[in-house]
Amino acid sequence: MLGDAFTECGYDVATFEVVSAAQAGDPAFDATMPDPTAYDVVVPLGSRWGVNDGFAWMDSEAAMVRDAHAAGVPMLGVCFGGQLIAHALGGSVTRSPAPEVGWFDVDASRTELVPSGPWFEWHFDRFTVPPGAVEIARNSNASQAFVMGATMGLQFHPEVDELLLEMWLAGNGVDELAALGLDADRLRTATRAELESAIKRVHALVRAFVDGIAQA
Repeated sequence: MLGDAFTECGYDVATFEVVSAAQAGDPAFDATMPDPTAYDVVVPLGSRWGVNDGFAWMDSEAAMVRDAHAAGVPMLGVCFGGQLIAHALGGSVTRSPAPEVGWFDVDASRTELVPSGPWFEWHFDRFTVPPGAVEIARNSNASQAFVMGATMGLQFHPEVDELLLEMWLAGNGVDELAALGLDADRLRTATRAELESAIKRVHALVRAFVDGIAQA
């Protein structure tokens, strides 16, 4: 859904996979990141690992994030991507006392950027916003969004649809849910029920980001 929203805004979307499926069993390696100044927008996405796992590729990605921010390249970070941006720009990432998996309400001070309604979450860590950033959304468990110049970090997953959820569940997602006392079928049902509204909200979020934050 996120790629579709950027395409609707006139962007050609290219993807860069940091850790391939073949490398997932041993992610302790470094990676050469693309030059962020070659792109109009950079969108760091999620990861099954946390920022504090400290793999070398995370340091390289954090350096790319700092370079992008310093050059004024707009960035939209999602979940791990938002946490990595916060960490790279001087904030912190710690274990959350209340993991969030499922659809959660988010209180936003700028509803044009974070439209009202539940957003999909799947995270065990949370960030504090970097110095100079402005928090624009949160709930009782975690900060949920911040802006800093042309950079915006999100804790939630605006990109989740039924297909992506199934991909996550096909990994170790079902076991993670069970450990939290959650049921995969209930999560599927909730996602199906929210999808139509979620599509509208993610398109509104991306449009507001492109027209506002990315122009800072």
